[in-house]
Amino acid sequence: MSSVFTRSFTALGALTLAAMAGAPAEAEVLRLNTPAVGLTIDRIGALPDGERGAWVEYLARSQAQHLADRAALAAELPPGATPPPPPQAVGPSQYNMPLDRPSDWYGSAQARRIADAIVSFQTPAGGRSKNQDRTIARLPGQRFSNDAETMEQNPANFDAPADRFWTFVGTLDNEATWTEMRFLAKVAAHAPGAQGDAWRASIERGVRYLLNAQYPNGGWPQIWPLEGGFHDSITFNDNAVANAAMLLRDVSQGREGFDFVSNDLKSRAGEATHKAVEVILAAQVRQGDRLLGWPQQVEPMRLVPTSARNYEPRSIASGETTDILIFLMREPNPSAEVKAAVRGAAAWLEAVRVYDKSFEMTDQGRKLIEKPGAGPIWSRNYDLVTGRPIFGDKDQTIHDDVNEISIGRRNGYSWWITSPQRALDLYAVWSAENG
Repeated sequence: MSSVFTRSFTALGALTLAAMAGAPAEAEVLRLNTPAVGLTIDRIGALPDGERGAWVEYLARSQAQHLADRAALAAELPPGATPPPPPQAVGPSQYNMPLDRPSDWYGSAQARRIADAIVSFQTPAGGRSKNQDRTIARLPGQRFSNDAETMEQNPANFDAPADRFWTFVGTLDNEATWTEMRFLAKVAAHAPGAQGDAWRASIERGVRYLLNAQYPNGGWPQIWPLEGGFHDSITFNDNAVANAAMLLRDVSQGREGFDFVSNDLKSRAGEATHKAVEVILAAQVRQGDRLLGWPQQVEPMRLVPTSARNYEPRSIASGETTDILIFLMREPNPSAEVKAAVRGAAAWLEAVRVYDKSFEMTDQGRKLIEKPGAGPIWSRNYDLVTGRPIFGDKDQTIHDDVNEISIGRRNGYSWWITSPQRALDLYAVWSAENG
């Protein structure tokens, strides 16, 4: 593994893993969060000569696709015509694309209407936006993404879109794009012949989208074509990389309804899955020779942890580590490197879990409170240097005590979570099977 992929946070050496879960005696503001930097031609220029070509080609492909997507939307309406209002945003629970219904349901008229709406929202690049009601088809000339005019245009807001009228046009955020593809596969399985051709064609366009969006080193950005800022980071948040890789793994093996995909795409999907595993292993945080967990996102070329929104600092992230662990434990015939990564991450999760505390609603908002017998729970984020829990606020301040951040941020984000136990439960079985 080349040195550019090595993550060594040597300041952790004075700490034991068990001490990582502790909390400082006195709360304080540790520092300010700083914004992530997107992928640019100048940053690519800093690479060694032999590594630049693939990245230059990738950036050019992204820029060309961005222009093609815009041109295709503009061509849907006659000159001077008023476009329809943008789609109304909904929460992820209202996506209307259930993947857990009985098989026969996917042959129903209701499922087919949803499938047709899904096809209508596919961008020319082959992806989809997020947070949309998939029971309503897109109208000609209607934007692919939701109304973003009200998004804050404050330069201090890391999440401010470069263009409020064109954002998240193709994304893996909030389970978008791959969920639509899996839903279409279930419906298409009940529609042999010509009646299902449009859905199958949409799936193959989606596979090409994932292949085109994948970075040369195997990661995926949150949004493609690229938008800049933290959206260009390789995104483990929302399980984006792992979900894209798992879908392509199923495509390569002709499983889960993807048996109809062309042999060429199956072969390319298999190669892409292998590259995704490689970048996941390379991005794992290290303490000397010890492997820990994974960040929420990493810089696309250097693979070092980076920030996202104002309150999402560079860190080791327990939730993302959980998702990646589950993905790696599903790897058939795991290599020695995969086994080492799984064992290291599981040991880290075991070391930083906390008992006898609960993050719950009080008369002063959600707070971390003493609660004998509760747990285990994990902080969402751990400091890269000290290994201790950290918490961000909208003003970019990073704190060491969740109870000291603003009530809005405490109530609006899952700062302490229980999901890592799922990975540890699976690890107990995996470990017994893998020595």
